[in-house]
Amino acid sequence: MTEEWTQTLGAGPLLGIAAGAVVLILFLVIKLRLHAFLVLVLVSLLTAVAAGIPTGEIVSTLVGGFGSTLGSVALLIGLGAVLGRLIESSGGAKVIAEMMVRVFGEKRAAFALGVTSLILGFPIFFDAGLVVMLPIIFAVARRIGGKNLLLYGFSGAAAFSVMHVFLPPHPGPVSASEFFGANLGVVLLIGIVIAFPTWYVSGYLWGKFVNKRFPMIVPPLFGASDDDQPANPPKAGTVIGILLIPLVLIFLNTGLDALGSIGVVDESQAWVQALMLIGSSPIALLITVLIALLVLGKFRGENGSALEKLVDSTFGPVASVILITGAGGMFGGVLRASGIGDALADTLSDLGLPIIFAAYLIAVILRLAQGSATVALVTTAGLLAPAVTGGSFSTVDVAAITLAAAAGSVFASHVNDSGFWLVGRLMQMDVKTTLKTWTVQQAIESVVGFVLVLVVYAIF
Repeated sequence: MTEEWTQTLGAGPLLGIAAGAVVLILFLVIKLRLHAFLVLVLVSLLTAVAAGIPTGEIVSTLVGGFGSTLGSVALLIGLGAVLGRLIESSGGAKVIAEMMVRVFGEKRAAFALGVTSLILGFPIFFDAGLVVMLPIIFAVARRIGGKNLLLYGFSGAAAFSVMHVFLPPHPGPVSASEFFGANLGVVLLIGIVIAFPTWYVSGYLWGKFVNKRFPMIVPPLFGASDDDQPANPPKAGTVIGILLIPLVLIFLNTGLDALGSIGVVDESQAWVQALMLIGSSPIALLITVLIALLVLGKFRGENGSALEKLVDSTFGPVASVILITGAGGMFGGVLRASGIGDALADTLSDLGLPIIFAAYLIAVILRLAQGSATVALVTTAGLLAPAVTGGSFSTVDVAAITLAAAAGSVFASHVNDSGFWLVGRLMQMDVKTTLKTWTVQQAIESVVGFVLVLVVYAIF
């Protein structure tokens, strides 16, 4: 956006424009059955015009929102899809599914996958973790059979979401901790305490509930059922080892970043920068895919052009996911560029609520208005930081306030959030079903997390 332009509309008109845009998206997608990608681009353009963004800046705003989202998502989805297809076509997904069912039983498999995703979600970010785990989640769900997509899919996806929202070294809680002056170790400890019950209610139990209401078969996205399974599939340990590669590499990145922020290591050192490079999510997944090509390709007895065709066939099914997710980012970017976050922050600054309730409520309103959880959290933290740092709060109180804002920032993901489109398209749900299932899951996750934070705040 040009620095000379200043938004003259107040919070009320901007909220009206945002609400009208959301209603228009839902109408065009659900009622008129227009493709979500075209609808999001069209409504983003109309919203930019209505919000008064200068005509010369509209296209750059649209492209900027689209590109910034794809920059983080497209590589992860593309590489994750290749990894999933390699695991499936080699017979590895079937081997892992059989092992999970054998070890945990059919009734406990979804619970076990969710707990596994919680552990993996500690160092790995939401979108990267989701694309790495979905091939296994889909394979186990397919192995057990029936229309059980949401039970298994939500058990895993909610686990990654909970860890991403509440636990350092993920960027949201780390950024808020810096604004509030919170002790990162205490934030981490409280986050660990609330993570499991929050996931159990909002992920596992909610997944069981919506699975009965909306029974859905596993989509053939990351790993279609392959009748031509190899006679000598890889061992379960081989597949698990491959899946652990990105986990270990990404842990290097996030771990060193956390250590650098507290002065334990010098991030300017060449060896630290090198490890952080190979531990960035896209590079970690690229390394994993290359290793998988070498290790798993031989189980199909394929090499050269055969593997090239296998990889090429993967990109068609995920192209729609990538484009729609990017367009969702475009819409959210337009809302942020319109200044709605700043206008709301000014309006909400004098609520007169207890600070922990104000942190949660402000983050919820900002999240609903402009879509980005990170923007909602950082804006809330910046707004309330003077009151928190200048107050007589204990170390635990400050950590609880930080996590209250984090809980608010995840509330009710909907059409202005690129994550809404990512989850919906990966699981091949229509918009109405995604609103009834994933949007509600995010609201439950937010409320349960906040209630647990309040308990900690009240006790300590």
